Parts: sequence; structure tokens; C-alpha cells
Amino acid sequence: MKHKLTLITFLIFYTSFFIDSNAQSLTSIEKKIIEHVKTNMPQTEKLLVDAVNINSGTLNHEGVRQVGQLFRKEFDAMGFTTEWVSLPDSLNRAGHLVAFRKGNKGKKLFLIGHLDTVFEKSMTAGPFTKLNDSTATGQGVNDMKGGDVMVIAALKALHAQGLLDDTSITIYFTGDEESAGKPTSISRKDFIERAKQCDVALAYETAMSFDIAATARRGASGWELVTHGKTGHSSGVFNKSMGYGAIYEAARILDEFRETLSQEKYLTFNPGVIVGGTEVNYDPTQAKGTAVGKTNIVSQKVVVTGDLRFLTEAQKESASAKMREIVGKNLNATSAEIRFSDGIPAMEPTEANNQLLSVLDKTSRDMGLGPVKAGDPGSRGAGDISYIAQYVSCLDGLGASGRGAHAPGETINLKEYPALTQRTALLIYRLTK
Repeated sequence: MKHKLTLITFLIFYTSFFIDSNAQSLTSIEKKIIEHVKTNMPQTEKLLVDAVNINSGTLNHEGVRQVGQLFRKEFDAMGFTTEWVSLPDSLNRAGHLVAFRKGNKGKKLFLIGHLDTVFEKSMTAGPFTKLNDSTATGQGVNDMKGGDVMVIAALKALHAQGLLDDTSITIYFTGDEESAGKPTSISRKDFIERAKQCDVALAYETAMSFDIAATARRGASGWELVTHGKTGHSSGVFNKSMGYGAIYEAARILDEFRETLSQEKYLTFNPGVIVGGTEVNYDPTQAKGTAVGKTNIVSQKVVVTGDLRFLTEAQKESASAKMREIVGKNLNATSAEIRFSDGIPAMEPTEANNQLLSVLDKTSRDMGLGPVKAGDPGSRGAGDISYIAQYVSCLDGLGASGRGAHAPGETINLKEYPALTQRTALLIYRLTK
């Protein structure tokens, strides 16, 4: 861990330059909020370093809880009521951290983060490391410990001015966003119930860009295709008696999926695993299979598993219906069936989300940071906010900016981090005042 006074000085100067250029648009209270964030950036960075240096891969329950305890102390110090929401052992997940306070002033906010990362103990991902004056790397540094710490720093700035009094704010940091415990009807039950009591949800997943926020995110579901054919000597393939076999039937179906549906905007469907032959075994819990076959034997069975991503429930249902229709057009002497499984629902674009974006946009402009526009829904995967998007106004992609999420070498943009944190503090203040 390398800390340099010059870096902190640079970050403070950078933030001051942009904020001060349009300070006349801010109230005296808002200027104090910004000053608090700026002055306390060294402490904010230390908290980020401490969080990143704890491995909290989804299956590392102890690590997830350690990050939760680190953050819980911060919320306790601000007067929030904190809880650890445990999950049944059968889900094999650590649980969730919740902090809340109840009041009557302004909008009731639901702030979303997650404690886990994709980096399990067995994976190659290093500790927090400065690469240069504006970039650092580390496991989950932007996805999404940077966003979590941003929320805490913003709330600290409001707390210092007494601005959290009589507000209604719930912070929900899940412990399994990267791989939700199944069934989600259990792992997200408390999450959904608490969100329903709020007006606005703000999620702090990685910012795609300083001037973009997500008003919509695609949902994700799963599918499994199984094809069957007669088996026998390959010299008989294609004839009326033997038919085409299971592999040709699977190939026909997958290619017709591509031909029929691949050009539909925001719709994608990816076959991730395929196993085929005369003897096939597939374990969906491990996403692993085995097959036995020979070049001179017609294949008897194929199993294909994949995902389906969509912007609206209507799009998902339409695509599923077309896929079922394609599956039913069997080649000679073959059969096939497809099963769909629900995953994460879509965060559909709504006018309420657009209105929320306009509040963020004005806040950003008033700070001299420029406009904020809605991002392309196709550029983001599914996220926790999607489970509650039908109940509250939503914005996502409000967290730390950076690159390479989910890969070793993931980075955070430290140059933009102070201003993004200040903008978050002012957005929360304006929504709750």
C-alpha cells in the first residue's frame, strides 16, 4: 500500500477547480457538504483501501462479513440502526448488511451496494495498489467497494452538517450480488420488502462514464435445451429411418435462434455450455458435463444451457415464445424441448426514472460538472436494483468510475472519485431536504 501526499493534494485541487468554477449555483449548505467530502478524502481513501484488502468473494462468507463489519461501524457512528440479515444455510451465502433511519423529511431513499466481489480466494486478484496519481487497482475496487465507500463518505458529509436528522434512508449492501443465493425469492425477500417502503432507489454499481447514469438495465434469465435422436451406425444418418441425430437437431435450433432473433435490439441469448454424444451427463450446479460418442455413431442426446437478456418482460416473453416455436420444428426422427428459468428481472425504462435523472443532471450542472444523460441499457448486465425497479423510481451506475470490472487488474479512477462522491452527497441532500 503506497500513500502519497502529492496524490491527496492533487485530488483536492482537481475537485476544487471544477466545483468552485460554478459555486454560485450552490447554496451555502451545499458548499459545506462539498468541503467536507474534499477535506476528508484521505480518510475515505483509507476506508476504501481497508475494504479492498479484504477478500470477499461471494463464497468467502467470512470475508463478506468482515467487509460488512467494517462498513457497519461507519453507519453506527452516524446514528443509523444496523442489522445483519442472515440467510438459510441451504443458500450458501453470507447474508446482507442493512443500515437505516426513519424520518418524515423528503423522499424515502433506498441506497444499494454489495459487499461481495467475483474474486474468490483461489483467483488471481491483488490488494489495493496505486498505479499512478489517478489510477488504483485491487479486487472489487470499482465493482463495487468504490461505490460502497462513496455512499458512506457522502452520508458522513451530510451527518457532519446535521442533515440526516428526520430523513428516511435505508442502505442495503447485499452479500451475494455477484452470484445471488437461490432461490432469489428467499435471498432477495427482505431486500424487496424494505425497498417497497421507499420512494427512490439509487444503486452504486460502477459508473460507465462521468456523464452517464442508468435509467434502465436489462434482465437475465436462463434456458436449457435438450435434443434427442436415434442412435446407430453413422452410415444411416439423414435417411428416413435413422434421421439426423441429436447434434444436428441442436445445431439447427441454435442457428435458427441466431437467424430469427439476433437482430432484435436489447435482446441477446448466449449458449454457454453444450454437451452431446451417445451418452451424456450434465450437472447444472457445476455447469459441467461429460459425453461419450464416436465418429461412426449417430448422436443420441445433446444438452445446451444459456442465458437470455432482455429490456422488458414483454420482450422476454416474446423471445421465449419464438424460441419454443423454433424448438418444435424438429428434424426427421428427432425431438427437442426447452425450459426457461427466471433470473433477474429487467429494470425497465420509465418516466419516473427519467425524472430522477433530471434531478441528478441539475445537481451535476450546478456543481459545474456538466450534464448527465441516460446510458445505453444494452451496455449493462443485470443488477440488484432490477428486483425492485417495478416498485420505486430508480437510477444505477452512480458509483466509482474505472475499468476492467470482473477481471484481474480492475481499476478505479481516483481523479474522478472526489467529485462523484460530492455529487452523490448533494443528490441525497436534495432528494431528502
